[in-house]
Amino acid sequence: MRCKLFCFPLVAILALTFASSISAQDKPAASAAPTSGPRAEFIQEMAYYEQRFTRLAEAVPAEKYSWRPAEGVRSIGEVYAHIVAANYGLARALGTQPPAGFDPKAIAAAANDKPKIVQALKDSFAHFRQAIAALSDADADKPQKMFGQQTTLRGSFILITGHTGEHLGQSIAYARANGIVPPWTEEAQQQQKQAEKPKQ
Repeated sequence: MRCKLFCFPLVAILALTFASSISAQDKPAASAAPTSGPRAEFIQEMAYYEQRFTRLAEAVPAEKYSWRPAEGVRSIGEVYAHIVAANYGLARALGTQPPAGFDPKAIAAAANDKPKIVQALKDSFAHFRQAIAALSDADADKPQKMFGQQTTLRGSFILITGHTGEHLGQSIAYARANGIVPPWTEEAQQQQKQAEKPKQ
């Protein structure tokens, strides 16, 4: 059910997004980051996912990027590439064009290339962050179509958060299946061990 809600509509968004020619500048005009309101809250939420995705992508060994749990299922690297494409595609759905020359097929083809994918993740989240900053909080309740649903701009933030969280959970499960502990969990475990050490 969740796949129908998020995955299939996203494919449609990306198809419409990249089928047309790209006429945007290399990156969206820099906008001052909001400090309060719906955009600020959404940017803060996406910063959490950016940090999780990039740190996990850096922790996974390059040779594991091609690992997949079964045939017909995205590999580790393909999930990261999907998030890159989604960040650009969703930014365009919200009004910000992708950088001139951006090619989602090239990103998909580079799914097993760890350095390229890690950098692409960082670049795509930065682009998406600028796209959100360029919006207006005054438009929060205006109609917005997202993932095939008619909602509001504020509602689209919730849908995007759900989609991104779904794939983060998938990526964590993939990492765990390969014996990789997420870096933030490993840090928490180390801190707990230090706290439990008897004082001298």
